[in-house]
Amino acid sequence: MRVTKKSRRLKALIGATTATMAALPVFVGVGTATAATPGQSDAAKIESAAKSNGGTHLVSAKAGVGNKMSLRVYSESMGREIPLDVIRPADTSKPAPTLYLLNGAGGGEDSASWQKQADIGTFFQGKQVNVVTPMQGAFTYYTDWQKPDESLHGVNKWETFLTKELPPVIDSALGTTGVNSLAGISTSGTSVFNLALKKPDLYKAVGAYSGCADTATPIGQTYIQIVIAARGSADAENMWGPVGSPDWIAHDPILNIGQLKGGPKLYVSNASGLPGPHDTLDSQGINGDVKTLANQVVVGGIIEAATNECTHRLFDAVNRNGMGGQATFDFKPAGTHSWGYWKDDLNNSWPMLADSMGTPR
Repeated sequence: MRVTKKSRRLKALIGATTATMAALPVFVGVGTATAATPGQSDAAKIESAAKSNGGTHLVSAKAGVGNKMSLRVYSESMGREIPLDVIRPADTSKPAPTLYLLNGAGGGEDSASWQKQADIGTFFQGKQVNVVTPMQGAFTYYTDWQKPDESLHGVNKWETFLTKELPPVIDSALGTTGVNSLAGISTSGTSVFNLALKKPDLYKAVGAYSGCADTATPIGQTYIQIVIAARGSADAENMWGPVGSPDWIAHDPILNIGQLKGGPKLYVSNASGLPGPHDTLDSQGINGDVKTLANQVVVGGIIEAATNECTHRLFDAVNRNGMGGQATFDFKPAGTHSWGYWKDDLNNSWPMLADSMGTPR
């Protein structure tokens, strides 16, 4: 695949910010908790209803605030318990579909998570859907790693867990309709496509916000190595082998997007990297701090410009494969790599996600 002068300039910009990304602060938003707490009997019912899937099984269910719950599921392939944040549907007496909503690079193990930054408990309140978010998987790209990496919990078999092990446990425990969709931000904007490519019949729709669906070119590979090594202190070759080897090519959604033709609906969004409406002193997580705003505008702008270039190449690949009617692309003229825009993306993509799952908007 040809690497343009623009791609080389973006690669240079990304390389120049490696150290900054390693210490990248979280853009923190303040969530609004709802008042009511579901009874523990609901948690007991969930534990009682859950069925094991081989060695994978529900370990515990705990009621949270409002429509929230916390589950722990033991993964047979990874040999450990995986914590899950769950939002329950408006009417738990009726089956509801499930949206698997993935965190970004930090996997929710840091303070940058959908629950903490985007107040999704309030957003989904009154909606007839289960929302399941793994609270682990930092810097793993939610993929199956070839080798263990002790910097990232050892064994990582996220494709196996998310596409094979977990769904039957969730379906039985929560009494779902068995209908699923999938969405993710930033690094998970790569993951959601690869999970869908792994098992396309599992998902009715896929949402990718500010992701770089490129693992086969030097620009995409550089970005992945920065995330895994600089931020995760891990060895990228433990994931898919030496950079550029067959497993890297096999996980490139741009090259492989045609395999999803006729499959799940796609919603893909990306801003330009230029400062936008959520890049002001009074924006979420800025709290009037000039340094925080400067970091969001400069570093967040560079990252978003890089993912924007990747997303335009994905747009071209979708159209080359005759999938234009299957996909919605939202290219925003301004905006950085930050939570205010991802909240907007979730809101904007929800009608498509809901319609695909057959649940009211």
